[in-house]
Amino acid sequence: MPEAKLKVILLRHTPNPEETVAMAAKLCYSPSNITSLKDKIEAKDQKSFVGKLIEMGHMTPIEHPTFTFAIEGISRACSHQLVRHRLASYSQQSQRYVSEEAGFDYVIPPVIKEDKELTRAFVAFMKEAQRTYNAMVKKLNEKEIKGESANQDARFILPNAAETKIMVTMNARELLHFFRQRCCNRAQWEIRNMSEEMLRLVKKIAPIIFHKAGPGCLYAPCPEGTYTCGKIREVRKKYGIKK
Repeated sequence: MPEAKLKVILLRHTPNPEETVAMAAKLCYSPSNITSLKDKIEAKDQKSFVGKLIEMGHMTPIEHPTFTFAIEGISRACSHQLVRHRLASYSQQSQRYVSEEAGFDYVIPPVIKEDKELTRAFVAFMKEAQRTYNAMVKKLNEKEIKGESANQDARFILPNAAETKIMVTMNARELLHFFRQRCCNRAQWEIRNMSEEMLRLVKKIAPIIFHKAGPGCLYAPCPEGTYTCGKIREVRKKYGIKK
């Protein structure tokens, strides 16, 4: 039952995402056919045009590029937050079909890891959950409730800390919204760490689309109102913004 470590991989993405955005936007206003429009866009650097689209708030063309991530080392508590984002596709490792008898990994919150006594209690609870889960699977199998049927009922014992693996696909516009919400200081620490790593990866692929991506306070007042973290300067410095 080792402690889980966050890992985010960008598996796939729309080729040339910024050219795709440019084509979608220019198609709306151009009398050209698709082939000639495609040739014109590929022949010219589209960075300034895509940047202008985003500044104008013309966001529908940004919906065409998609990005698919493989994520592991997050807790079930984190994945429950993640799937609240509706405009996405998810495939998650099943606790019904995948047995945890060999030992489930788990995530320990940093504030608990800082305290030795709390850490001991946390780990002891994880071990007890594992023992109870294994005993329950064994007993259910003895009752001839085999395989996934045993797992599906024994999994009720497993805690929110249990590690999960998930694949996520979002379009670029939804990712911008996701980063605005989940890179925020007020987001839960685990999904914030995950979203920051996702942002780091997509910036390499589409630097213009995601140039200003991040929490909502980077270029405007904090959208959290009275619930602000009060650290807008620190957040902007973290993202390299000098104001």
